[in-house]
Amino acid sequence: MKNVVILGSTGSIGKNTLEVLSNFADRFSVLGLSANTNIRLLEEQIKRFRPKMAVVTDEESFQRFPQNYDTEILWGMDGLKRLASHPEVDLVINALVGSVGLLPSLETVKSGKNLAIANKESLVMAGELLIGKAKEKGREVLPIDSEHSAIQQCLLSGKKEEVGRLILTASGGPFLRKSREELKQITVKEALSHPIWEMGKKITIDSATLMNKGLEVIEAHWLFGIPSDRIEVMIHPQSIIHSMVEFVDGSVIAQMSLPNMKLPIQYALLYPQRVFSNNTSLDLTKTGQLTFLEPDTEKFPCLGLAYKALEMGGTAPAVLNAANEVAVEAFLACGIGFTDIQKIVQKTLKQHQVKLNPQLDDILNADKWARQTAKELCCESEIKR
Repeated sequence: MKNVVILGSTGSIGKNTLEVLSNFADRFSVLGLSANTNIRLLEEQIKRFRPKMAVVTDEESFQRFPQNYDTEILWGMDGLKRLASHPEVDLVINALVGSVGLLPSLETVKSGKNLAIANKESLVMAGELLIGKAKEKGREVLPIDSEHSAIQQCLLSGKKEEVGRLILTASGGPFLRKSREELKQITVKEALSHPIWEMGKKITIDSATLMNKGLEVIEAHWLFGIPSDRIEVMIHPQSIIHSMVEFVDGSVIAQMSLPNMKLPIQYALLYPQRVFSNNTSLDLTKTGQLTFLEPDTEKFPCLGLAYKALEMGGTAPAVLNAANEVAVEAFLACGIGFTDIQKIVQKTLKQHQVKLNPQLDDILNADKWARQTAKELCCESEIKR
């Protein structure tokens, strides 16, 4: 029986993880949960799974949260770090959204726990530190994103030195067929209508700008130790092939399944085992045509900005991530336009003085600087509108 913690249990990944865990109640026990403001759902999860501890990260929500449970209720970042490093925990699933996930990820591996990660920002901001600490402690960092889970599975077909390139697939988001001029008029409602995946607001907007795929390129670099010039992105609107690995002999290995996050979650939870599940089987006779396109980086420049930040190295990816978070939040609040997102990220990145070989404080300082700079740029864009 393994004790599991789920950080971000009320989000899309968190809810799917609890459903998967319910199918393996003889293998896993839920020791801890966390939520931000969705305290009603957290209460329901506590009643069902009876964790030892739970964390509410929003202060106002914490003040209103009932304390009449056997579950100990903690607050804020200190609560997340305490939960991630609890001595009885075997596996931490980090399904938090945004940079808030970084410190709990580091705390997890520092305390000698395995980490299953859907919080890509941890790896984007501090991939070298996180992977380095995990190796030092002899622990696993297991991907939950469907693309990286696919690559992890495909890599079983050969040795690392036999890998030619990694191919990350992307649905292309809801605006694949839109022109550059049409993108200027995109509304928040339109941007939140993803054609394939049901996700949180932030990641849905990132998918629409292709920033999500750019962040995944950086994530793949740190997870698998492959340089950026051997990591490619391919648009695959049907989202049946979740990613591919090409080996040096020309063989391409693909991982395929219906677009459902429960499969990569189960793979991370049970790694390295595969067991029977009730996931829907893929029937290729019913999937129709599978198509592939090159990404249009002129229409979706965020993807190119992510490659640039990875090439710049050091604190640049943290700045990219912070500026994007601020810009997406401003777009969701209808303060800036859809195409302003990439402009703000680009301007913030251009103004940044990169610090190479950064320590944690350097990364946090860069994150803080980028947020302030991006907010100022957002205000300028609002005025122009």
